[in-house]
Amino acid sequence: MKKKLILAFLLLGILSVLMIRPIHADPIPNINIQVGNNDGSSGGTSSISILLLTTVLSVAPAFLMLMTSFTRIVIVLGFVRTSLGTQQMPPNQVLVGLALFLTLFIMSPTLATVNETALQPYIKGTITQTEALNKAADPMKEFMFKQTSTKDLLLFMNYTSKTSTTTKPANYSEIPLTVMVPAFAIGEMKKAFTMGFLIFIPFLIIDIVVASTLMAMGMMMLPPVMISLPFKIMLFVLVDGWYLVIKSLLLSFNP
Repeated sequence: MKKKLILAFLLLGILSVLMIRPIHADPIPNINIQVGNNDGSSGGTSSISILLLTTVLSVAPAFLMLMTSFTRIVIVLGFVRTSLGTQQMPPNQVLVGLALFLTLFIMSPTLATVNETALQPYIKGTITQTEALNKAADPMKEFMFKQTSTKDLLLFMNYTSKTSTTTKPANYSEIPLTVMVPAFAIGEMKKAFTMGFLIFIPFLIIDIVVASTLMAMGMMMLPPVMISLPFKIMLFVLVDGWYLVIKSLLLSFNP
């Protein structure tokens, strides 16, 4: 029996050796990435243009966040979570996603104007790229102008100009974006922190009452946060807190 198994293995080995053919691997194809024309002319896209385009695309989300209602919304929602003391509930993905959809809802009239006056004519080829950018900037500047205070706007205007003024310009189209965007951003953060302070007050009162009660009962080793957290969540649910917060955010953007 063993001799038969040995002979069978030997036959299989001989057959496998005879059936093996030399395998020639295909050569690695040459990969050539070239920017521009083959004749060295100036046609095509230069490497500097690609670098500038990549830089603009990487910075574009920051500009869009600072030029829309996203800043105020996401800061206020962050204050709500901090005042509740629920650690990571709701998670960051939920808060940012809600802030993005609220931003689209609030900015929909402005974005529709940008689409009608700048994007669609540029796609059809009726206006140039420079004209499209200028037409797209006007609705955005109009939105930011309505939300920007005179003090914040004059801070940057007086810094860039030699003559100091004390009155807010009547026409937003004359204000460059380099002045409008930072003035709008610091105003949004101020309004968001003001709303966050008002949100903190009722939850702070609950923390004070719970801490005082525990001290009076002699329960000094029990963390007050553990007792106050259910009461803060219950209060927030009973008053329909998310509805009130979102309603306040929407009303705060009315001119």
